[in-house]
Amino acid sequence: MPFLITDSISPPMKTTPATIRPEYKRPASVLVVVFTRAGECLLMRRIQPQRFWQSVTGSLRPGENPRHAALRELREETGLLGAAHLINLHQSRLFPIIQAWRQRYAKHHHFNREYWFGVCLPERRFIRLNQAEHSEYRWLRFDRALELANSWTNRAALRLLAPLVNSSLPIASAV
Repeated sequence: MPFLITDSISPPMKTTPATIRPEYKRPASVLVVVFTRAGECLLMRRIQPQRFWQSVTGSLRPGENPRHAALRELREETGLLGAAHLINLHQSRLFPIIQAWRQRYAKHHHFNREYWFGVCLPERRFIRLNQAEHSEYRWLRFDRALELANSWTNRAALRLLAPLVNSSLPIASAV
């Protein structure tokens, strides 16, 4: 089976070295595609760079694993709680760090490893945006989201998930 449905309860956040923000970002991140059983997916417009549309994304903190980062970023960027059924897509992509974000990484880091996840909701939810990162959000059909998403990895993840919309994936009930 290519997908793994993981348990959805994230551990309580503690102030540990893993939760303290380092000087530079770790060159590992997550991408979480939030979508509905009806075939709509969530895209958010970033503050910087402007006009950059994406799914939930974020860097792993020191000592943090991709699953925990996905649950944390989902909560931080959308207000959706970690009780969702997180689908580990068992996919990752290595890509060059774009110029707009180079200053966030140490000089010797030129590539980022992105780990992919999905969350299937029964219907659209109200999204509480992190105003420091995103200015608006839209629920879009997969074909329209493919046109709007700026990142090639985001488009690839959307293409991977699109056929699963009406499948037997578990639906997140308490997000």
